[in-house]
Amino acid sequence: MSKQEKSSSMFWWVVITLTIVVALIKFGIPAVSRIITGLDFPLTVPSTLFLFYAVLIIVGTFVYITSDEDTLKNFMHPIKSSLSGAYGRMVQLIIMILTPLVVCAGVFNWVKPSVASPVALRIQHPSSNFPKKFETAQNPMANPTDVEIDEFVDQVKNNNVKYFPQVNEVGRTFTNIDHIPTAPVFKFLEQLKAGKVDKNLAKEALMEKRLFEGRAMYQINCRPCHGDSTAGDGPMAYGFKLRPINFTDNGTIETVVEGYTFWRVSTGGLGLPKESTPWDSAMPVWELDLSEEERWTIILGEYNLAEKTPRIPEKLE
Repeated sequence: MSKQEKSSSMFWWVVITLTIVVALIKFGIPAVSRIITGLDFPLTVPSTLFLFYAVLIIVGTFVYITSDEDTLKNFMHPIKSSLSGAYGRMVQLIIMILTPLVVCAGVFNWVKPSVASPVALRIQHPSSNFPKKFETAQNPMANPTDVEIDEFVDQVKNNNVKYFPQVNEVGRTFTNIDHIPTAPVFKFLEQLKAGKVDKNLAKEALMEKRLFEGRAMYQINCRPCHGDSTAGDGPMAYGFKLRPINFTDNGTIETVVEGYTFWRVSTGGLGLPKESTPWDSAMPVWELDLSEEERWTIILGEYNLAEKTPRIPEKLE
């Protein structure tokens, strides 16, 4: 192989390699994602991640080319020859015209608005397949029965209060309620020491314990997307095509009945009807990982953190 052929070979190997890598990221990963997930649409690589990969590839290529003087000369030779007219006047003229045009096109595509309006209006709360059994459902964790209150009182007396497993997996095992800094809990514990038990106060203390569990499990399962304050600003929120719902907004969970919230949490994005497209939700199917009581308890904590109340089901006269 002559020196000139070796130089051209180095340049085109770099160009072909970069083209293949970019094509794999841009088109290969989405195509493979359809096979892995079985979905009807590809999971595209976020633009920020694509830019990150592109920078890494360019930096790596630059380091390789400049690591050796001969390699750098071989890579630069075709470029210098083209600009100097060594390959002919016509080649030089084409390069001089195409280069600014390509740069202009790249800048234009970079700065132009890239988010187009959806072909269909987003339905905030799609419900065509919402099961009727949930229309009047109320959170059972918000209304403790007398039996549950009595069991709770006995557990506190015996220092054996039961918590959901996730709550005790955060580094500390709770067996009582003295760590919950609220007035109903303090009053109940003082009353219990005095040998008196007021059922209404015991109910309030039990509700504080359930709210503590709900808030704790919300932080474990929901915070990464919906954020500490339920405002839809968690650390993972900005990586989704559709931002997680802001529960503090008056137009979200406060406008639906608790049964709807429970259904959405339970079935996740996969449970949404067709009219939710193209606003497909990334919500996991929590009924696969959490029990019914855990889901209701998280919803209790969710409304509490957002400082919202669920919509009361209407009764048709």
